[in-house]
Amino acid sequence: MVDMEKRPTEIKHLRPGGFCIIDDIPCKVESVDISKPGKHGGAKARLTATGVFDGNRKIIVKPADSRIDVPVVEKRDAQVISITGEYIQVMDLADFSNYDVKKPDDIELNEGDEVLIWRFGSNVLIKQKKSSS
Repeated sequence: MVDMEKRPTEIKHLRPGGFCIIDDIPCKVESVDISKPGKHGGAKARLTATGVFDGNRKIIVKPADSRIDVPVVEKRDAQVISITGEYIQVMDLADFSNYDVKKPDDIELNEGDEVLIWRFGSNVLIKQKKSSS
């Protein structure tokens, strides 16, 4: 996997809706359950997350003060260049780089539409269609 910008944080500071990296895969946090510290040990955290790109659910259990990486998400404007089957080619409007992105199920797009994309390293996700003014 291509290096992506990330920053470390403790599991106990994650919140539902945030992001983390599990097994080098960017994931969206669904829940963080923290147990009370016991007589012989610290609090444990049970983290449930879903892969942003593959949709797989991941569950990890670690001490609540363990470190986990959080990806720095780049949010950029892009334009739809072409639509071919399940893939859409978009061009970043800042640096004019092109990406082939899997077509989102919940957004209706046409060639020439402007969209908001999220970049996690080499992975790109179309987040929403920009409204035309």
